[in-house]
Amino acid sequence: MLLLKIILILISFLSITSPCSSQSESEISVRDFDVIIGSWQGSLTYLDYTSGKPYTMPANLNVSRTEDASKFIFTSIYPDEPNANSSDTISISPKGERIGSERVKSRAVLLNGNVEIITEDSGQDGNDKKSATFRFTYVLGKTEFGIVKEVRFDGEEDWIERHQYSYTREEAVR
Repeated sequence: MLLLKIILILISFLSITSPCSSQSESEISVRDFDVIIGSWQGSLTYLDYTSGKPYTMPANLNVSRTEDASKFIFTSIYPDEPNANSSDTISISPKGERIGSERVKSRAVLLNGNVEIITEDSGQDGNDKKSATFRFTYVLGKTEFGIVKEVRFDGEEDWIERHQYSYTREEAVR
């Protein structure tokens, strides 16, 4: 009986002191991406399917928000390969269940305060354009930002790391 009372007291205490959030573990918010607005320096490492070896090159990124608050412009700058420079606009769905066409699988706040978002999408990849599932892991923080893309070809069990963007900056803009 005493053990039951102690358990009930602990449950009551935890429900009072636990942080409350209306955000589900598989929903994200535009606010999650606000922290990465600004300029970043880093690298891109990708798997060259022809050689089977990873290749790393410098990569910088500028992130800005459009007039539509749910969209962000990612301007990629490759100092050694300026012809590869590009600009993409990503959008966060109104209910926070998608980044563009990617379906949000999970959202977690890491011990260091960064937010980790994992998404999945499907498409084709590889030199022979095989059907595949893509898993993207975003880590968003004030001084570090990264995106890892993994590929699992249809009929396979293992994930292959396709590429990884790793960025840092001295301090957050704001």
